[in-house]
Amino acid sequence: MAGFRDFLLRFRPVGSPGRAAPGGVPADRAAELTAELTPPLSLLEEVEAEARRIREEAARVAADRRREAERQADTIVGRARARADEVRAKSAARGRRAAEAEAAEFLATAERNEAEMRSRAQARMPGLLDRVARLVIEDIETPATPRTPSNRSASRRTSPDVPDSGPPERGP
Repeated sequence: MAGFRDFLLRFRPVGSPGRAAPGGVPADRAAELTAELTPPLSLLEEVEAEARRIREEAARVAADRRREAERQADTIVGRARARADEVRAKSAARGRRAAEAEAAEFLATAERNEAEMRSRAQARMPGLLDRVARLVIEDIETPATPRTPSNRSASRRTSPDVPDSGPPERGP
């Protein structure tokens, strides 16, 4: 119920001082606006409550999705860490196999070189032994003859089995 003061306010003058205006009771704009806006504002309250409910539901769904994503991420990271050890082991094994293959290739090359060298040494050995035997025999037969480089190279050329390849090679 309206108070006495509100009742008296209805009779207060409406216009500003000046020329006379037609008389009457002034309109209560506040009451009119309240009566006019109450139904749409009540509908807005319902919409606002629904929007609040939708936001709360969305926040709950987002939190659920975030937890699920964190769980999936933890699972993926766990699998990746477990697989990293496996990948590391496979990579090391691959490198080890490559190194073993390279070592086997080097060993095979060394064995071939050794076989070639032994073959050459065996082929040259009889001629070299003949030369050494001749030189020893020459030294035994003519002890008084001094040996000069020209005499030595001449005696070396007498062996038909060994081609003249110059002085014998010396090691490093």
